[in-house]
Amino acid sequence: MATDSPTGESPSRGKRADAQRNRETVLAAAAEVFVTSGVDAPIRRIAAEAGVGMATIYRHFPTRADLVTAVYRHQIEACAEAGPSLLAAADSPFEALRQWIDLFVDFLVTKHGLADALQSDNERFAALHAYFLDRLLPVCALLLDASVEAGDIRPGTQPYELMRGIGNLCVGRDGDPRYDPRRLIALLLQGLQRPDAT
Repeated sequence: MATDSPTGESPSRGKRADAQRNRETVLAAAAEVFVTSGVDAPIRRIAAEAGVGMATIYRHFPTRADLVTAVYRHQIEACAEAGPSLLAAADSPFEALRQWIDLFVDFLVTKHGLADALQSDNERFAALHAYFLDRLLPVCALLLDASVEAGDIRPGTQPYELMRGIGNLCVGRDGDPRYDPRRLIALLLQGLQRPDAT
C-alpha cells in the first residue's frame, strides 16, 4: 500500500507536480531559444537551456510542431490574461490599451519563424492561428470598448483591423535594424485618440 511522502503529497501527485514543473521549464527555455534562433532551433539547445535531457522534451512534446504549438499557446494565454489585469490597474482604459499593445508587439516581433509556421499546411498551426484570434480579439475588444466608453478614443475601430494593422507594421522588423515598428504604432494609437483626450 502506497504511503504519503513526508511533504504530505502522494507519490503520484508529486510525480505529476514534477512533470508539470519540467513542462513549464521546457516551455520557458524554448521560448527564449526561439527568440534568438527561431522555431527551427536544435532541440538539444532547448534541452541545455532548460537543464533537462532531450528525452524529457520528447516525453512532453513528441514532435517539434507539438513544442512550437505549446510555447505559443502558453504565450498567447499570458497575453490574453494580461488585458483585464492591465485594465484594472492602469490610470485609464487607453493606458491599459497602450500597455497591452506593447505586450502584443513584444509577442509579434520576438517570434522568429512563427509567421511562416502559421502559414504552413500543418493542421496544428492552423488551429494555433484560430486560437490566437479566439483568445486575443475579445481582449482587444474589451480594451477598445472601455477606451471608447471613457471618451479616450473615437468609436468605430474594430479589434481585428487594429491587430492586423499592428501585425503588418511589425513585418520586416527582423531584417532591418533601422526600422522600429513601435514608433509607427505609437502614431497609430495617437490617431485613435479624441483630440480633447490627448
